[in-house]
Amino acid sequence: MATGGRSASGAGRRADSTPLVLPPPPFEPGSVSIRLYPHNELPADAIVRELCEQAGLALDNGFDGVMTSEHHGGFAGYMAQPLQMASFVLAEHATGWAAAAPLLLPLRSTPLVAEEVAWLQARHRGRVGLGVAAGALPLDFEAAGVSQAESVDRFKSELPRLVAMLRGEDLGALDGDPALLACRQAPVPVLSAAVSIAASVRAARCGAGILMEGMSAPSRLARLTRAFGDAGGRGSQVLIRRVWLGRVQSGLVDSQRAVYESYAAQASSFGEDQTIASDEPDEMAERLAATVTEVGADALNLRVQLPGMSPGQVREQIGRIGSTVIPSLKKIWPAPEQAP
Repeated sequence: MATGGRSASGAGRRADSTPLVLPPPPFEPGSVSIRLYPHNELPADAIVRELCEQAGLALDNGFDGVMTSEHHGGFAGYMAQPLQMASFVLAEHATGWAAAAPLLLPLRSTPLVAEEVAWLQARHRGRVGLGVAAGALPLDFEAAGVSQAESVDRFKSELPRLVAMLRGEDLGALDGDPALLACRQAPVPVLSAAVSIAASVRAARCGAGILMEGMSAPSRLARLTRAFGDAGGRGSQVLIRRVWLGRVQSGLVDSQRAVYESYAAQASSFGEDQTIASDEPDEMAERLAATVTEVGADALNLRVQLPGMSPGQVREQIGRIGSTVIPSLKKIWPAPEQAP
């Protein structure tokens, strides 16, 4: 279902021939995106349909882009193929960007990932982003037939290669690929999941941005952005935050935290819940702006879904936050002195 009554592959003009006002490219400073999760209680075709409709609702109500992330075997409502989901969203909606973020890079051949992303960019130029991570869930590695013991070392070596290829550089045997060559004029922005100073420095040195998880306190994440900047990082610094307009359901929050704590090695550092909840849109916007400033991030990725929420509840939150919180947020953030 293409929004605005036009194909997502249209020429960039409305029916009255006036130019479209396009949202910022993926992960750009000041952008606010939504993080979507499948409702695994639904049949497979309904899961895809629901996610595409939630994406359209978000893009029609102030969000700049959509992210989906990867786990396998139906784990906790994650996508097995987030890059494929990004392609579905881009095909059905004429505006906004989409990104698999994070995709688990050690599960795949780096050149083949670069090819897939570059060809998606060839179809939807300027609307494709990518985030990558090393992965931590044993099920994912079992499903892919890949050794988890080697995943971190593999990620460290392959991240710079991926970033270079999506700039159209160091293509090796793929130096004749038209889509990868086109990345020289239109690079695909890449984020690297960062939960440590070393990860932030690694991303900065190879030209990637960083994607910071949503459960750590701002003071901890601020150390990551400082390290990123000190290492010469110029990519985006994207902060994930769970938000809720109204009274948050603490039981659902606890259930979601338990999912992460079941496999994340750094779980003990998560600390207090970081959900930003308020009955007032303006107050939520102010708290989000303050958090981003404290962290030193320059882009936001918001999550509303929690285990046990119905599609209707998720849609309601997306629509309300997009139409009321984001306009208020973009009036005050980034502040003039922070704006690019």
